[in-house]
Amino acid sequence: MLTKVPEWPAGVGHQQFLEVSSTLDVARQEAGQFPNATWFTATLQTASRGRRGRSWVAPEGNFYGTLSIPCTNPVIAPLRSFVAALALHDALRGVMGEGPTLALKWPNDVLLNSGKVGGILLESLMVQGQMWGVAVGIGVNLIAAPSIAQVEGGAVYPVSVKGESGEDVTPDAFLKHLAPAFAHWDAQLTSYGFNGIRTAWLDRAARIGETITARLSNEEVTGRFETVDENGYLVLNTPKGTRQIAAGDVFF
Repeated sequence: MLTKVPEWPAGVGHQQFLEVSSTLDVARQEAGQFPNATWFTATLQTASRGRRGRSWVAPEGNFYGTLSIPCTNPVIAPLRSFVAALALHDALRGVMGEGPTLALKWPNDVLLNSGKVGGILLESLMVQGQMWGVAVGIGVNLIAAPSIAQVEGGAVYPVSVKGESGEDVTPDAFLKHLAPAFAHWDAQLTSYGFNGIRTAWLDRAARIGETITARLSNEEVTGRFETVDENGYLVLNTPKGTRQIAAGDVFF
């Protein structure tokens, strides 16, 4: 149930490819070549990747895109993951309507009817050894999802937009909703700071107030999901006290 398509955001570019290794790779190769925010999308990715170098199953028909944003502020750059999550939430609602449930999973996933439908991966963009910007990589299961055997043990099971809602959405149609939504939330971040983004994200958060486990590089931390703080860190209330976690994978 596609809603009215918003206008494409002013000043934002779009470079479209048939086949690439990864749109994140393209964004890195093109860093500094475009003065404004630019979307790089592809029909097919041959070497998709997720967090911590994991592979990402990428059949044709799903959405593969990276937004390259000029940004030299290392504090603001990582907060774009929350902007991207809110934009994905709005875009999915725009193409599916109000029926299916949507929720945001810290730090970088979007859940549809409790299953993972989309993921976000941020990478720094460097030019001549200096930070030039940030690449916001986004993958969305529009028509197909990996099997549960293809994902990490204990991870949220994957789902697709078509499988959960019956909507047959093309990547191009999805981008027409995603790009304006991202521009809207990013303007909120750059104009007013993270507080409003944080509040909006928490309003859509999955499992807030419940016990979850954060898997870090050298330990697992289990506790009550209290909030996300002003830095975007996950805050857990554990038997040993409050823990603020900057990066990790969350398991329910």
